[in-house]
Amino acid sequence: MQLYTIQEEEMQKYQSTKEYLIRHVLLVLLIVAGLGTQASSQQAKGAKPKARKASPKAAARAIAPDVKSAIDRISADSMRGHLSFIASDLLEGRNTPSPGLDIAAEYIASQFRRAGLEPGGDADEGGARSYFQVANWSVTQPDAEAFNLTLNDGVQTHSVAMNKISYPVDQAVILKDAPLIRVPFKPAAEMKDNWPENIEGKVVLTEIPDIARVERERRAEFFRVRNDFLAKLRELKAGFIISIDRQSPNGRGLGSGRLIDPARPRAGGPPPAPYLAVHDPRVINFFDGMQDGQSKGSISLNIGQSIQKPVRLKNVIAILRGSDPVLKETCVIVSAHYDHVGVGPTASGDNIFNGANDDGSGTVSVIELASALATLKQRPKRSIVFITWFGEEKGLLGSRFYGARPVFPLNQTVAMVNLEQVGRTDSTEGPQLNNATMTGFDFTDMGPIFKAAGEKTGITVYKHELNSDAFFGRSDNQALADQGVPAHTLCVAFVYPDYHQPGDHWDKVDYENMARVNRMIGLSLVTIANNSNAPKWNTTNPKTARYVKAWEAMQGK
Repeated sequence: MQLYTIQEEEMQKYQSTKEYLIRHVLLVLLIVAGLGTQASSQQAKGAKPKARKASPKAAARAIAPDVKSAIDRISADSMRGHLSFIASDLLEGRNTPSPGLDIAAEYIASQFRRAGLEPGGDADEGGARSYFQVANWSVTQPDAEAFNLTLNDGVQTHSVAMNKISYPVDQAVILKDAPLIRVPFKPAAEMKDNWPENIEGKVVLTEIPDIARVERERRAEFFRVRNDFLAKLRELKAGFIISIDRQSPNGRGLGSGRLIDPARPRAGGPPPAPYLAVHDPRVINFFDGMQDGQSKGSISLNIGQSIQKPVRLKNVIAILRGSDPVLKETCVIVSAHYDHVGVGPTASGDNIFNGANDDGSGTVSVIELASALATLKQRPKRSIVFITWFGEEKGLLGSRFYGARPVFPLNQTVAMVNLEQVGRTDSTEGPQLNNATMTGFDFTDMGPIFKAAGEKTGITVYKHELNSDAFFGRSDNQALADQGVPAHTLCVAFVYPDYHQPGDHWDKVDYENMARVNRMIGLSLVTIANNSNAPKWNTTNPKTARYVKAWEAMQGK
């Protein structure tokens, strides 16, 4: 999972533009909301869906008319309208935290309100609920005034600006005229006994590749090599490590923008042997003029201790109350994360990571499913809870926050279906039309439910043999699975062009296909909610042992 840090510039923008954007976005909300109103009463126009033909056996098992009427309201045009706003440049990549994320939360709540769903968030002293579950956290910010970095090349001193460095940790550093030594970045095994003997106390100048530019299939090996390299430098008592970066003209600045839950502060300090990346051409030229193992020049560096500022983060929650006097107290969750990674450091060109597919597609699917299922004349027996999470890109923060402080009791939450990357069909494995897959496909007995719903709606629901289990822990389903709730993430394409890149735009989404997939999801949700038997973990699969144990503990067994 690729993470981005909060810049001082971003936080200033957050403080100075938040009020302006929220005031002026109301007009945009009214316009975009109209798109959904127009489209919700009809199926998407345009080319006929290229759905697979259902088998005769499946066709015989007709969908109940009320349910079919509801899921037929799921509209490609409606989702296109929602996503063109959620993933617009105005929201600047919905970083956690940011004004764009706050606006997205308000927009999602407005759509839940428009659908007539009950608020499912925090309750006030009188018991009235809002659509928001609020996390009053803190975010770390660098002490910009204290920063200073100068390179003395033996002839003159060069000052390096803060926008020419990347230091994504919260650790203070003070160096005064520390000598430099060039050490090549290589696997430690290749260096063997050829490490420079005079590293101790010196600042190592090296060139460690940016993980974002390493091919995905090579990243695990890269992490191993990098960690071994850093561990060896730590063993040799290097004073500090500086890595040059030739690719990006600007850096991401100081600090990690770490979010802190005051009730659960992160233990431990910074990662071992943290290093600072420098993007300044003068430092790069100095590095190129040195020989491996050569020591010359010096560095002075001052990075102050990060400070903490309060921030309000929101999960957005609504509920479609069930109809059964007993089962309505239990619920099925359908969710998606509405955050992405914000704005990158690129000096020119497109540097907004819009996150249309990841996970704007899941977010607007939750909105559309909520609007469609709210029209059911006969409510499902169990309640259906619709949630969009903050901070997935920072480590499943919103879903883990909910898991620790659930609004609806976890022992009465029978299942969770998380939606991630359901819009793009241009998978790196080839076109994924009328297909959908689930992580941990055979971890529970929900797979056959979705597969059967797919047969009725023209969607092939299958287990991806390579990625199904491997991706189980890479989205918000993991947070509730850890609590014992049977939970999966459903997606269309695991990997696609522009993944975590600025090019993930709303106009690259296949809305007709996404509408068909969501009709399958809607039918599956109603099926689970109407079944008196709750989904169960597959106890014969050894990979589910920890989840079965958590489920038993949650049920008091």
